[in-house]
Amino acid sequence: MELFGVPLETVYLYGLIIFGGLTFLFILFNDIFSGLELPDIFNPTLIFCFLTVFFASGFLLESLSGLNAGLCAGISLIISFTIVTLLNVFVLIPISSAEESLTFHDNDLRGRVGRVLTSIPVDGFGEVLIESISGSIAKTAASYKNEFFLFFFIIRNKSLDGVIGIDT
Repeated sequence: MELFGVPLETVYLYGLIIFGGLTFLFILFNDIFSGLELPDIFNPTLIFCFLTVFFASGFLLESLSGLNAGLCAGISLIISFTIVTLLNVFVLIPISSAEESLTFHDNDLRGRVGRVLTSIPVDGFGEVLIESISGSIAKTAASYKNEFFLFFFIIRNKSLDGVIGIDT
């Protein structure tokens, strides 16, 4: 069968190349479109994935089977709808509703004992490693009492301009 004088396999192949490329570009530049508050039904990731899977399955069915062109398109629609629904339900929705569990504030670090990675000079900055159950946090540190630190410290009560204030 032909569409606009072009074989249907070629149309499916062109669609696969175009929408596969657009899907890849959208994944790379997704942050540009994140400011658009679109409803979930207009999620560009789902639309591009739907069309990519539709054209891929249509191309495979058209070239590898002897089925009718309408039947190939119908099966391709069912396959792409199923795959995109599974992608949305099991991947995209859980990711969008997940909380950032590794975020913390400087106030959360008070009272923790850390290990000095880079020594903290009297009037300079160093680096400390604070270990917790969820992982390790490396932070820039400075002494606000003009003392030299080489090994351990305890974060007590102060934060200076986004730099952890340390006290012995």
